[in-house]
Amino acid sequence: MTTDTEEPTLTIDELAARAGVTVRTVRFYGTKGLLPPPVLGPRRVGHYGRDHLARLALIEELQRQGMTLSGIERYLRQLPPDLSPHDLAIHRAVVASWAPDTVETVTHRELERRAGRPLGAEDVERLVAMGVVRPGDVGYEADLGLLRLGVGLLDVPLSQEAIFAARTVLIEHARAAAHELSQLFRGEVAERDARDVRSLSAHMHPLVVQALLTAFQRSLKEELGEWLTEPSDESAPG
Repeated sequence: MTTDTEEPTLTIDELAARAGVTVRTVRFYGTKGLLPPPVLGPRRVGHYGRDHLARLALIEELQRQGMTLSGIERYLRQLPPDLSPHDLAIHRAVVASWAPDTVETVTHRELERRAGRPLGAEDVERLVAMGVVRPGDVGYEADLGLLRLGVGLLDVPLSQEAIFAARTVLIEHARAAAHELSQLFRGEVAERDARDVRSLSAHMHPLVVQALLTAFQRSLKEELGEWLTEPSDESAPG
């Protein structure tokens, strides 16, 4: 396991398992320049880290959107070369926001493959509670658009209650923002014909999602920055 500041420690087999792809796929992406080369350790064994995982997740999401390999190459070339795993995750979130709802019935083994990690009974229970997975007649019905997010939350040091509360806050505020923006745009096109309305919708959807994501990311960064720089009670003068 690695963090943003730790050295890469995953072997290619571990990376492939965590990403839910094959070793052959990892090597193929590497030869195409879609993944940076591994860090060579003793005996010239390649080691991979969070950057590789984040890039694999972004590549897989672009593929799920139907983008060709050449299109993915162009997309990645346009990104700054020094993006952190966090920044890559933001890009993947933007890409995933265009995806239609995708629910598939999968076996437990396939669910683990898609998740890129083993899932114990407690893990599956948490994914069910998050609404990412539903028990079906045969296996599970998994929301593939939310699966990566749900699996990521399994390792977050927050209680399940806190995660649910955060989800409620996000949904409520997202719906409120969507409603207000919809009313605003509806007023702009009230006197136009249906073709103009469809055109505006097609153009505004990606722009609004990007604007909301950027605004939220900056606001959250400011809030966390203030929180982390606040003096603790212990250091406050008595």
